[in-house]
Amino acid sequence: MVLAHSIFMVSLIISSSMVIFDFDKESDISDWKIVNDAVMGGRSGSKFNLNEGGHGVFKGTVSLENNGGFASLRHRFTRKNIQGYEKVRIYLKGDGKRYQFRAKTNKEDQQAYISYFQTTGEWQTIEIMLSALEPTFRGRKLNMPNFPAEELQEVGFMIGNKVNENFELVIDKITLE
Repeated sequence: MVLAHSIFMVSLIISSSMVIFDFDKESDISDWKIVNDAVMGGRSGSKFNLNEGGHGVFKGTVSLENNGGFASLRHRFTRKNIQGYEKVRIYLKGDGKRYQFRAKTNKEDQQAYISYFQTTGEWQTIEIMLSALEPTFRGRKLNMPNFPAEELQEVGFMIGNKVNENFELVIDKITLE
């Protein structure tokens, strides 16, 4: 009996995940905000909406005009204790382009913790170790420790590949494992 109980508890620990956002046709996306290079005078444009399948769609155009070059999307929420979680898992469909996943422990922090990922044009699961998220501010790596993985209050995505390009990222689910 003790062995069966121990196996059950290990199974619970291994399979436990925290859902950050699971898109569906009824999702309230009002806490998802666009932040483009227009904040610095750039000309990139993007939008975020739900498609007919209930997935979040982040799409637009990145323009290098007027010192621009990025489009981003962020989701802020009540701060979550994430101690014990090791990675973020994102189920998405990209367009073959490179994106950043971004996280903040506190929405007021200036720095964001980032990792790049490459999309394939097909549905895929992206897994990023939380300990691999590097601190940055305005595109520059900071001399401070990587993401502490204790609290989380914001996640987001950014595209800024130093080229003029159209993009589309379709997001289904974001969890912590």
